Amino acid sequence: MSPSHAQTLPDMWLDPEDDPRASGEIEVVDERTNLQEYLRVYRITLRMKCDGLTPEQLAARSVPPSTMSLLGLVRHMAKVERDWFRLRGAREDAPRLYWSEQDRDEAFSDAAPDQSVVDEAFARWDEEVAFSDRFVAAEPDLGRVFTYRDGESISLRELLLHMVEEYARHCGHADLLRECVDGRTGQ
Repeated sequence: MSPSHAQTLPDMWLDPEDDPRASGEIEVVDERTNLQEYLRVYRITLRMKCDGLTPEQLAARSVPPSTMSLLGLVRHMAKVERDWFRLRGAREDAPRLYWSEQDRDEAFSDAAPDQSVVDEAFARWDEEVAFSDRFVAAEPDLGRVFTYRDGESISLRELLLHMVEEYARHCGHADLLRECVDGRTGQ
């Protein structure tokens, strides 16, 4: 971090020139690329909010009675990626993640401060993101409609917009959670 940056923005993670979200490698020229780029940036943002924290810090809950934590958000986003892309879009017969009839919020309620739980959550999230990216890359038409088992349908465009919205909302939560853990804000 440059000395001038460290003095003006001491609570930020890194110098803006080193921000992995601003890679400059992707030229946003159309709707598909724009949606995918927003999704990529929000995924990186959530990961950045979790970087450098211990399992205890990742599992620290917000304010009672909420069970929200950074670890819970990672688990929740793995679940959301799977629900929307793998189960609804691709209609794979795969089990739901972090969900049961008894506890529909397992992503948060079972987010324990244990390294194996953290490792498993990030591995699952990475797997689901990779599946989602392959699913989107294989479908050339944003207007393609996917019908769920329950009869409801959604276009790929709507699905991508929903995911951008989902990440944007939860990155806002992650901002506040991270600030509570160690005071870091922004980016």
